[in-house]
Amino acid sequence: MYSENKRIIITGGPGSGKSTLLDSLRAKGFPTATEAGRAIIKDQVAIGGNALPWKDRESFAELMLNWELRSWHESAQSKTPFFFDRGLPDVVGYLALCNLPVPAHIERAIELFRYSQTVFIAPPWEDIFVQDTERKQSFKEAVQTFHAMVESYSRHGYNLIRLPLCGPEERAEFILSGQ
Repeated sequence: MYSENKRIIITGGPGSGKSTLLDSLRAKGFPTATEAGRAIIKDQVAIGGNALPWKDRESFAELMLNWELRSWHESAQSKTPFFFDRGLPDVVGYLALCNLPVPAHIERAIELFRYSQTVFIAPPWEDIFVQDTERKQSFKEAVQTFHAMVESYSRHGYNLIRLPLCGPEERAEFILSGQ
């Protein structure tokens, strides 16, 4: 399973069950990397920083890039599949959503630091979508994010597999069965 590269991304729009799925995989003993965006927002709010999606989107994207690079490097020693709550191509998807240019160094990072060819994408799921302190997007924006991620990952040479709309345990089994 995943012999070519054990770095496996789970992506999609906000509120589609990605983090809950990662919690399930972590409970099964697999190493995981947390989502950059939510953690960066928490940190920036705590310190009074400006690198927030509603203040300085370019700085927010740079912090996401740095977070994802660090997570990629941390996964290097894993002997088992290592699951990521988003990856480097998500930064390009975010910039596209914001109608911002993609700096060459971000494209270069995506080219150099590859993940498994198979990327799992969580489709928009209105029944479980909720807004909170860090997730200010509407469901409509979540759908737009999903489409931006499809475009970014496809353009960067990844094969997307759509996750079924089911509970986190079933989703974890779907992924682990090699689907």
